[in-house]
Amino acid sequence: MPNTLACEHCLTPDGWVRDALIEWDAAGIVTRVASGEAAGARGIVIPGMPNGHSHAFQRALAGHGERRAGQDTFWSWREAMYRLAASVTAEDMYLIARQAYAEMLSGGYTSVLEFQYLHHAVDGTPGSEMADALVRAAADAGIAITLVPVCYVTGGFNETARPGQSRFVHRDVDSFLAFLSQLRSLGVRMGAAAHSLRAVPSELLADLTAGARELLGGDCPMHIHVAEQQREVDECQAHTGRRPIELLADSIELDSHWNLVHATHALDHELDLIAESGARVVLCPLTEGYLGDGVFPAVAYKERGGQLAIGTDSDVRLDAIEELRWLEYGQRLRDKARARLADADGLGTVLWRDTAAAGARAVFRSCRGAGGVIGVDAYADLLLLDADAPQLAGLAPARAMDALLTAGDSRCIAETWVAGRKIEPLDPAVTAAYAGAARRLLGAG
Repeated sequence: MPNTLACEHCLTPDGWVRDALIEWDAAGIVTRVASGEAAGARGIVIPGMPNGHSHAFQRALAGHGERRAGQDTFWSWREAMYRLAASVTAEDMYLIARQAYAEMLSGGYTSVLEFQYLHHAVDGTPGSEMADALVRAAADAGIAITLVPVCYVTGGFNETARPGQSRFVHRDVDSFLAFLSQLRSLGVRMGAAAHSLRAVPSELLADLTAGARELLGGDCPMHIHVAEQQREVDECQAHTGRRPIELLADSIELDSHWNLVHATHALDHELDLIAESGARVVLCPLTEGYLGDGVFPAVAYKERGGQLAIGTDSDVRLDAIEELRWLEYGQRLRDKARARLADADGLGTVLWRDTAAAGARAVFRSCRGAGGVIGVDAYADLLLLDADAPQLAGLAPARAMDALLTAGDSRCIAETWVAGRKIEPLDPAVTAAYAGAARRLLGAG
């Protein structure tokens, strides 16, 4: 297998490199990025995008839940998700995740943080089989995975868990931490999460954080859904007197290891809290639109120096280019103005570069390096764009990146490399097996 990739243009943290030769070692870690050594090479190489938030099993919900039934909201969609979750076996999980991860690789993602809360077997038996299925699926697809088991204790603010949540729930933080310890035997990079302040009361967060760091190391990523829905904000205020982000910041020390997923309904002072702490916001614009969540104030947050990563969340649409397109377009619709997340040089370069780098910190692939950038000591997680694709043809690299985000899609990606290994096209047999599982779980109608 070659340990080099040549291209006409390469996007690095310091800007564009011309006639670049990228070299990596046997572990897939970049050892050299040289300019002027690949004259005549074609194509544009950009860092692969880390996926900062995935629920792989929800890929099987695509096409379901779109029939109008009264006042349809996130909360009614959640009932459809519970019905699916009740019946997914470990083998189903493998087949669904294998398809989802292959689609991620085709869509520009080279690593994934799996926010995993479908823990127990169908009959409620605790075990590691569901998590193991995800790890096997990632290995077979070729995507780098960070497994983030999710603590889930209550069914809402001051509510016991409902029957539909039974496969997610541990009785307390100690039992969750024992489960987390068991999963270390799977041998992959791990983090930990509180599902939300609905599911983990704020008084338990400090013990959860301390326990996870003791088991996984002080550098492990921590994740939480927060302020996704207005109803969640209202219920949090009614039960605690504080908004979710306020309550979170009062309950634990927000720092650069924390990643707040969605944060849709953050107010200005909450944006200050997040940005000043060094924590990140992980946005999932396609899912936030799919579920009708709302639009996060990304421009105001970025003006405060805030870091933004992206994730795929519901996994019904897996395309990093489109995810970033809707991140930008959501801000345009919100502000009734253009070029909201662009700089003086354009949109595509800065948005891809900064989001990929923040995503690497959210996914936190390795102590030695991470994806998300092209540079020495980072993983060779690379996307080779087709410079002759109709959307990109004839354009200088910065303009090609603008075209990629406004006019392009995954068909503009000619090759995907993960830790220096070129990913092969998806085997149709994988999709056939996935389709069989989806039909069995939800039917074809």
